[in-house]
Amino acid sequence: MNFLTAKKKDKLRDINSYILIIIAFSIPISVAFVNILLVLIILNWVFIANFKEDWKELKNNKVVWAVFIYVAISFFGLLWTNSLEFGLGMFKKDIKFLLIPIFMLFVKKAHIKYYIYAFLTAMTISEILSYSIYFEIIPPFNHATVYDPTPFLFHTKYNPLLTMSIYILLFYTLLSNTLNKKQKIIYSFFIITMSINMFITGGRAGQVMYFAMIIVVLFQYFEKQRLKAIIFSIFAIPLILTIAYNSSSIFHNRVNKVYTDISEFQTNKDTSVGNRINLTINSWEIIKENPIIGVGTGGFVNSYKEVHMRLTPEATTLWSSHPHNMYILKYVELGILGLFSLLLILIIPVVQSIKSKDKIIRNLGVTMPLLFALIMLSDTYLLANTTTIFFVLFSSFLYKDYNSQKTQHKVTT
Repeated sequence: MNFLTAKKKDKLRDINSYILIIIAFSIPISVAFVNILLVLIILNWVFIANFKEDWKELKNNKVVWAVFIYVAISFFGLLWTNSLEFGLGMFKKDIKFLLIPIFMLFVKKAHIKYYIYAFLTAMTISEILSYSIYFEIIPPFNHATVYDPTPFLFHTKYNPLLTMSIYILLFYTLLSNTLNKKQKIIYSFFIITMSINMFITGGRAGQVMYFAMIIVVLFQYFEKQRLKAIIFSIFAIPLILTIAYNSSSIFHNRVNKVYTDISEFQTNKDTSVGNRINLTINSWEIIKENPIIGVGTGGFVNSYKEVHMRLTPEATTLWSSHPHNMYILKYVELGILGLFSLLLILIIPVVQSIKSKDKIIRNLGVTMPLLFALIMLSDTYLLANTTTIFFVLFSSFLYKDYNSQKTQHKVTT
């Protein structure tokens, strides 16, 4: 927009960075409000965009190229899908990853702490409300029950975000030199309360993610003493697991349920775990029939229904929109290239972060994709709106090249 001066464009860029702070706060609380803010950011970007200069800033970033490959393969998968309706729905979810390069145009290194603290503040509010419901100080609302007190998000999304919050607090407490003694005590208090909160809610994937996160933190803390990290992990994980199992009824019951579902799978496949096993087995049948290019973007639903009726008609769950495994879903729908594109957006950020001299970028930038890589074995967390936007926002400021041409957001008129 030539009628805008460079100074005014810089102000609008600053506004987008502040909107990203609000998004960071809103992620655990309101999906609808996040979507409104996303529209504002995109409209603002289109209004001030200098596409030639924007591309110069982004073109050398390998994470950006990984995103483009991921979205492009999903788009071309529409050409051979067996359901264009489901395909467009799936592509609509995948296209959210293009927000990473858009956000990168506006994030500021000086604002990283604000993005993080805004998110932590919202998670702290969620935690306080969760405890208030659990102890029946306030009545349950939204998704929450006294038995599973997660008011703003379902536990499947709440616990992974809670794990990331605990990791960030552990990073500042153990791995960073930025806190004074009083701040470390406060952070330690919330690490403990959030860890307890983890096991009075029902998100099993988030709980597995939590244990993996503890191991990652120990290896990062004992960076040059791997044997110590292994020894502490061997003692810490069983200890936490035992305490949680014996003190939390919901965790106790859900662990027992997993064991029962697995042991009774041959006689009863209509269980939570049984359905997941069926989904995996039947999905591999689809993969064997379409190993190279898959069944197309969004093609899982129809393909799975046909295989399910042929192989496991005794199970009452006729079909599912996904196999509760992000890797299998991409392999089914887009073949080897689809799986490769998913691995790219997980591996390249790790490789890029390892080289960073900034501690928060190096540690969090490695940990986030590793933990997401783990929990995507049990669900499609990079398709769900809340966890996807979290991953997208944090990726934008963790993997941006702050030494690029427009680091200071200078624009040309």
